[in-house]
Amino acid sequence: MSVEDTGSGTDAQGRVDPPDPQGADGGEEDPLALRLEGLILGAERRYTPFQAARSAGVSMELASRFWRAMGFADIGQAKALTEADVLALRRLAGLVEAGLLSEAMAVQVARSTGQTTARLAEWQIDSFLEGLTEPPEPGMTRTEVTYPLVELLLPELEEFLVYVWRRQLAAATGRVVQAADDEEMVDRRLAVCFADLVGFTRLTRRMEEEELGELVEAFETTAADLVAANGGRLIKTLGDEVLYATDDSGVAAEIALRLIETMANDETMPELRVGMAFGTVTTRMGDVFGSTVNLASRLTSIAPKDAVLVDAAFAEELVRAGEAPESEAEAAEAAAAAEKEGEEPPTYRFALQPMWQRPVRGLGVVQPWLLTRRPGKA
Repeated sequence: MSVEDTGSGTDAQGRVDPPDPQGADGGEEDPLALRLEGLILGAERRYTPFQAARSAGVSMELASRFWRAMGFADIGQAKALTEADVLALRRLAGLVEAGLLSEAMAVQVARSTGQTTARLAEWQIDSFLEGLTEPPEPGMTRTEVTYPLVELLLPELEEFLVYVWRRQLAAATGRVVQAADDEEMVDRRLAVCFADLVGFTRLTRRMEEEELGELVEAFETTAADLVAANGGRLIKTLGDEVLYATDDSGVAAEIALRLIETMANDETMPELRVGMAFGTVTTRMGDVFGSTVNLASRLTSIAPKDAVLVDAAFAEELVRAGEAPESEAEAAEAAAAAEKEGEEPPTYRFALQPMWQRPVRGLGVVQPWLLTRRPGKA
């Protein structure tokens, strides 16, 4: 770890380092900050990075790789690490030594965990703790409230975090063991969907920051709830855009239309547009990549307001699954044939309307289809 970077804070890559034993101005660090750090970490500062690596039995180079992968900046040789840091290094190195993980995979584990928990911690501080630490009585400072509040919340939040992680791990493991073969564990056929708020850039110029933040939070909450409740998997949120994926095209279509309907019924929210594609997707560290993802993104950018566009492969999947007819003429013929035979006509949830073919940058000529809900199928 470099000797030059000895201050605390966030670097250009967004990595956060443990605070320096001295404050930014060279004086002693805030006593409450030190007490809170000790409370949260459960240990006091004892080690420099070199001492921590030696105590954990790992090379300084490997310790630095793990440390940076977890999202923390270099701290020079400040004595800012704890017994917990040593234990974490020892555990990761132990998994490598036992042959359970390669060194590259151990670094990926550190990186994925660091990225996920960094966002969670930032959210909890910015949105959750900040609101709760408003002084309950006149004359009390936030400083006087923060420590006892964190002391009470910490064990409960820790237990809840472990519970949710185990639940998510069980769900992800279930998806893996149901894969047809090893290749499908990495390259899977999925329905991928982007949902994007229309005119968000204009909104950022008109709305106050707090109001804009509330709008984004409401959108993300609505989208996350609908995706989860209907069996999809939320990949990520990007402020004015959400990305989700499902194994089933019908499930993806239902979520997309419910998003459109829900947002349209809320006068405080802008219009929404949705693009979806079906095909082989590479999954890595919880994210999805590949031409299918790119196509879904491009379809979103050309979709009309409050409308859903899908690619030809997605349309074919809906038809194959009996979720939509190839055309309204085909639906009418099938209904007439069923009536003639005294049978129940086929029931379709969705309708597909071909749109004008158009060139899409990097993907050639694309045939979009407009996805709608058939009357009476809400």
